[in-house]
Amino acid sequence: MANITVLGAGTWGLGIAVLLNNNGHRVTVWSAVAREIDALIEKREPANLPGVTLSEAIRLTKDLDEALSGADLLVMAVASVYVRRTARLISEKVAPGTLIVNVAKGIEEGTLLFPREQIVQEIPQAEVAVLSGPSHAEEVSRGIPTTCVIGAEKKATAERLQEIFMSPVFRVYTSPDILGIELGGSVKNVIALSAGIADGLGYGDNTKAALITRGMAEISRLGKAMGAKHQTLSGLSGIGDLIVTCASMHSRNRRAGILLGQGATMEEAMEKVGMVVEGVYSARAALALSRKYKVEMPIVAEVNQILFEGKPAGEAMKDLMLRHKKDESEDLPWEGEQE
Repeated sequence: MANITVLGAGTWGLGIAVLLNNNGHRVTVWSAVAREIDALIEKREPANLPGVTLSEAIRLTKDLDEALSGADLLVMAVASVYVRRTARLISEKVAPGTLIVNVAKGIEEGTLLFPREQIVQEIPQAEVAVLSGPSHAEEVSRGIPTTCVIGAEKKATAERLQEIFMSPVFRVYTSPDILGIELGGSVKNVIALSAGIADGLGYGDNTKAALITRGMAEISRLGKAMGAKHQTLSGLSGIGDLIVTCASMHSRNRRAGILLGQGATMEEAMEKVGMVVEGVYSARAALALSRKYKVEMPIVAEVNQILFEGKPAGEAMKDLMLRHKKDESEDLPWEGEQE
């Protein structure tokens, strides 16, 4: 049994708290947003997790010192745009060697760093791992079978976290490719916006399959340039997470995309979704990475134009369809021709 503090009381933080409590661990949930904790204390039924009731064994607190006291493991479950701020807030209170597992997915626009990299910068004395994969909180909190991957620098750390998180309804694999895990989990949110936009435009399954497939090609090209492993991007935190985020109505990125496709502005879409839409915050950074590594990412580029330049969604889709002609896989030779 471990003493675990979950930092963040959003849907994913609470979903993980439920999972870890059911696994027999002592769980504390902290939030910097006092009203979130007050609402949960008053009624232990999270508004965004219908049908879920938090066990009385899960401790809820607004006091950071109380939350961190005696914790064997910290789970960073705030939205990606708040990761650095939260890491900086707790940095001086974290003992050397403390294990932190990040579950946020995103890219910091100014630095182009992933959440784990931000935590390492702010809390250099900690050991930081990541957990990612196709895992909507709405399903994890209800015990629906889910599979994820833990990424860590040390195999022993990954295996320790695997033991903590794994259950009959939550299978966990391990991987040393932290970069690939975070890259897949972050950029897929931008591609999911495009899938939602296609839905909002009234397009069908053919369009969505094309966006998922070509979106994965964009992620893979960037991953190769950055040094991520192909196996990772072909796995749970790559294509697995991309599929579930593009296809599910649990996905706030897809829901925001639907609204964009129907003509809403970026601000209107985010307001209607009512939660942080990670893809909006990662879109510019993903585009900046594509330029930094000289990788062509046309879907990411068109999503940016829709979000920040007011380009009509239908026009963006037409431009994607009418891009210059090319082979699907440029490294495959034609019979009778030299490579």
